[in-house]
Amino acid sequence: METISRISSMLETARELTLEAAQSAANSRSSNTDYSSRTYSVAHIKKLLDSRHEREVLDGMRRVISLMYRSEPSLTFFSAVVKNAASANLEVKKLVYIYLVHHAEAEPDLALLSINAIQKSLTDSNPQVRTMALRTMSGIRVPVISQIVSLAIKRGCGDMSPHVRKAAALAIPKCYRLDPNTLPQLTGYISTLLGDSQYFVVGPAVTAFLEVCPDQIDLVHKHYRSLVKKLVDMDEWSQLSTLRLLTFYARQCFPRQTRKVTQTVSKPFYEDEEQEQNTQDDVEEHEIPMLDPDLELLLRACKLLLQNRNSAVIVSVVRCFLYLAPPEYLASAVGPLVALLRSPQDMQLIALYNIVVVALRDPKPFTKYVARFLVHAIDPPHIWRLKLEALTIVFPHCGKHWKGVIISELEHFSKGTDPELVRESVRAIGRCAQGDASTSDICLRILLGQISSLDGNLVSESLTVIRHLIQQDPSSHKQTVIQLVTYLGTTTNPDARATIIWLVGEFAGVDPRENIAPDVLRILIRGFADEPEVVKQQIVLLGAKVYLHHLLQNSPEPPKEGAPTSPERAVNLAQEIRNEWTEDRTDEQKEPSQPDENEEGQAKEEEETDRITLLWRYMLLLARYDSSYDLRDRARLYKALLASPSSTQLANLLLLAPKPVPHAPSPSETRKDFLIGTATLVVGSEAGYHGLRGYTNIPDWVESGHEPDPSLRTEDVKPEQTTLQTAMTAGERLDRALREHQTTAPPRRRNAATDPGSSSKKTLDQWLDEEGQETESETESESETDSDEYETDSEGEESDDEDDEDDEEDDEEDDEEEAATDSESEAVHNEAQQLLG
Repeated sequence: METISRISSMLETARELTLEAAQSAANSRSSNTDYSSRTYSVAHIKKLLDSRHEREVLDGMRRVISLMYRSEPSLTFFSAVVKNAASANLEVKKLVYIYLVHHAEAEPDLALLSINAIQKSLTDSNPQVRTMALRTMSGIRVPVISQIVSLAIKRGCGDMSPHVRKAAALAIPKCYRLDPNTLPQLTGYISTLLGDSQYFVVGPAVTAFLEVCPDQIDLVHKHYRSLVKKLVDMDEWSQLSTLRLLTFYARQCFPRQTRKVTQTVSKPFYEDEEQEQNTQDDVEEHEIPMLDPDLELLLRACKLLLQNRNSAVIVSVVRCFLYLAPPEYLASAVGPLVALLRSPQDMQLIALYNIVVVALRDPKPFTKYVARFLVHAIDPPHIWRLKLEALTIVFPHCGKHWKGVIISELEHFSKGTDPELVRESVRAIGRCAQGDASTSDICLRILLGQISSLDGNLVSESLTVIRHLIQQDPSSHKQTVIQLVTYLGTTTNPDARATIIWLVGEFAGVDPRENIAPDVLRILIRGFADEPEVVKQQIVLLGAKVYLHHLLQNSPEPPKEGAPTSPERAVNLAQEIRNEWTEDRTDEQKEPSQPDENEEGQAKEEEETDRITLLWRYMLLLARYDSSYDLRDRARLYKALLASPSSTQLANLLLLAPKPVPHAPSPSETRKDFLIGTATLVVGSEAGYHGLRGYTNIPDWVESGHEPDPSLRTEDVKPEQTTLQTAMTAGERLDRALREHQTTAPPRRRNAATDPGSSSKKTLDQWLDEEGQETESETESESETDSDEYETDSEGEESDDEDDEDDEEDDEEDDEEEAATDSESEAVHNEAQQLLG
């Protein structure tokens, strides 16, 4: 029988070798085995799956997985695949688990047939099999097995293999999504895994904590310091989760603390001209931040991560420093953050969004890296926009050299051919002038030189920026407005002309001695009919302001600005404006050929009125018959306001009210409050007020006195016997055993008598030397005893009885000591043999 079984096994081996040779020959003809190049029938694949030979089953599973990943029908093989869930072949088991995870939701009843086989794999001796079984069971999304999955996770949390414990940590979020009612059990598992000794188990446990129970911050207290220590050894994804958790934890558990520092400043002063110079010491107090020792431990650990190869980890460290640390920590992280600009363009975009937001909060550390933000010719629009924004943010804090370089770069790009780049460059020049008042003259000179350009887009944007600069300090820009008027004859851009006309009406009519507004209005009215609508609106507004200034100057009692009007006066003014409006609309509906009854009287009055009034009435006449409804309504409104002297106060409030100084903020001001390192920061305001789904902003600092007790973060340190013993040499272990034995064994009498200064802590060599010395001392004592006996015999026989008694006592003591020595050496010998193997 043995011969027959041996022959059958040899035949089976030969068959496998033949199949391997055939497969190798096929691989030599083609670079790789392509299961998708040949089509097999469903019956043939099922036959392979039902085969008794593992090689055929493996071939069938490979073909099924190939069909599955090509999105071809593979659900018909479910029952045949489930049969192989208990296969002993590891490769077959892997493919079966992949198939089950992919199709379990489509066939939940058949998927339950494989649960018993997977549960048996949880107790397999191979940790890889246990890991795969736990992953598969948590991946089968069938709500019925939620409790079984929870028990499997519990078993995995106590497994000896760290890979199985890591799989248990990764399975916790899946189990929670499968059945949220398992939250109390999963919380206990997370608490256990957070205290694991292996760093690659703790990382997935932190990820599970953030998804399952992020608000139960009390679970982190006792594991805080161990998490900080393991942070450096974790993989990148675990570091991201741990940094997020620790950043939120620090805000909720460490209050912001400051301490006052006094600084003595000496200032010289003179009391009298005849007295000598004296100094008086002034004491200044300022507050500096104080760091909690545990928070400082976290910040020091984060510094080591700035050399990480993952850009997301660097951004997370910068986020930690920005929201938790003093400025010196953030300054050390700016360099690695700016270094991300050497990455591909998709990573550059994310890095620039974070750089801009950090620079809005603290721009000074970025001044050393201004050259990194200069625009390159190959930069796409979404990159150079953020670079220009970063340049304008850092501009006020740079030196004179870099300020000149930045302005030159912006001037160069403002004369380019790309209209978007031209517009953004001009706006950037305006933001630079607003940020640093010392460079506003240079920026204004550059912008004025661009008004004569043939590019209407450049002229329009330049005038807009010039208007903002003039409104910031109108008194020092009177000549600038007069200089702008000269460009009305050459500029054809409607927006540019409208801006210049508005500036003339706003600032040129204030000083009666240098009032050029009436002359500008007289020139513009000549070509009123040919102007665009936006220019006509500004001409009508200019005429209203000029006429109002004329009324205020010629009125006998000019109204006081800001004087309150009674409700009856306001009602009367509104009624007069309404009546005037109605009369104008009635006149407009009349035919042009119909003569007006008061036309002759008005002509006589016009002859007597001054030129500004004639100019105003002529402009109203032109606007009355314009084709634009908006323009006609505006003219009617201004006419009603300025028709009677009693309404000049209301017109003054509407037309000559002081305008707020415009401020062009940075485009990313709306993103400033978003948490850096998140997708919501990149999306911006389009993500909504609350950000994208799952976005959580950083919490506020905990108030002092409401923070948790620091003693909760004390670790329970347990002595690790196994680690200590494996790290010791054989001699050290023997010495340690001797020390423990000497502390428990009774002291020897002879040592106590002869060597009172001996210590219980002795090495093995000292103990052996001591044994040799004892042997020599015993030999000498015997020889001395013999000589003493010989002397006593020669002296006499009187002391024989006494000597016999002494000898008997000495013999008894020697016997007791020898017995104690033998038992002691025997115990040490047994312990040494146990330690050595």
